[in-house]
Amino acid sequence: MFELDIRSRKPIYEQLVEKLKELIINDVLKGDEKLPSVRELAQQLTINPNTIQKAYRELESQGYIYSQKGKGSFVHPVEKSENKEELNKVREELKKLFAEAIYLGITTEEIQAMLREVEGGEPND
Repeated sequence: MFELDIRSRKPIYEQLVEKLKELIINDVLKGDEKLPSVRELAQQLTINPNTIQKAYRELESQGYIYSQKGKGSFVHPVEKSENKEELNKVREELKKLFAEAIYLGITTEEIQAMLREVEGGEPND
């Protein structure tokens, strides 16, 4: 499913959270799809089950997955946020990141190409 970098300075559970978020955001993992069990994924990745559990808890607290007692963890169906406060917070964060990127020399065309990539298009459409 994915690989983790054990030599990275970033904790394994954070890498796992990022990889799973990426799979969910890019629709590789669909809404209500069952995630591998903690034991299953721990064996697959040869890491401690507690690390998987910590990553799943973090994803659940962020709203990416939900758990059902005795059944496992599932991808939370994606709903467009109607929360204006949350949307404004994301907009402000994006503005800061865009300003920093432009300051560091990234062109608006490159930013637009990245946006097209995120939306599912090719970098040079």
